Amino acid sequence: MGRIFEKRKHKMFARYDKMAKTFTRIGKEIAIAVKTGGTDPNNNSRLRAAMQNAKANNMPKDRVEAAVKRASGKDALDLSEVVYEGYGPHGVAIVVETATDNPTRTVANVRSYFNKYNGSMATAGALEFMFQRRGVFTIGIQGKAMDELEMDLIDAGAEDIEVDEEEQTVRALTEFESFAKMQKVLEEKGLDVRSAEIQRIPNNSVALTEEQMDDVAKLIDRIEEDEDVQNVFHNIA
Repeated sequence: MGRIFEKRKHKMFARYDKMAKTFTRIGKEIAIAVKTGGTDPNNNSRLRAAMQNAKANNMPKDRVEAAVKRASGKDALDLSEVVYEGYGPHGVAIVVETATDNPTRTVANVRSYFNKYNGSMATAGALEFMFQRRGVFTIGIQGKAMDELEMDLIDAGAEDIEVDEEEQTVRALTEFESFAKMQKVLEEKGLDVRSAEIQRIPNNSVALTEEQMDDVAKLIDRIEEDEDVQNVFHNIA
C-alpha cells in the first residue's frame, strides 16, 4: 500500500511541476508581449495569443491578470529573447528559444547541456535555413461542420490543415507574416481557438533509431528543464 501511495504521490508532484513550468513559461511570454505591444490584448496579437494559451493550459484568470499587471509595472523583469542553435547527438538540429534577464548565464547553461550530452553549439543563424517560422493554431471543432470550418480556415490564411478526431481539434498552419491576420479572422468568426503559437517547422527531418532517439531526448529534456528556456525545436522525424 505504501509503495502505491509513493507512486501516486510521485506522479502528482510531477504533474504539478510540469504545470508550474508551463505557467512560468506563459508568464514570461505575457511579459514580453506587454513589453513589445502594451497591455491591451485587442491591440496586441501576441498578448492575445499568450492569453489563449494560458486558458488552454488552465492557468487561473487572476494569475494571468497579475502577470499582465506585473509586466507593465516598474518592477517588471527586463527580459530579452535570445535564440541558440546547435547540433545534438547523431547530427540532429536543435533550436532553443529563451527569455532571460541574464543572457550570459543562459548561454553558459545551454552550452554546458550540449557539451554534456555529446552535442555542440552553432553560431547564430547557422541553422536558420533548416526551419520555417510558421503560425500554428489549434481550434476546437465540436459542433462544427468540417467543410464550412475548412473554408473559414483557408479564407483566414491557413495552408495546412490536420484534423485530430480523438481530440476534436484542427491544427492549422499559416505563414509567419500572416499570424496576426489569421488570429483576428478566427476571433471574428467566433471559432474556438485553443492555442496560437509561432513554431519553427523543419524543412527536412531525420529518422533515428529508438536508441538514437533516447540519446537526443536526454539532451532535449535537460534543455527544457532550464528556467530560461521557452521552446525547443528539432528536426527529428
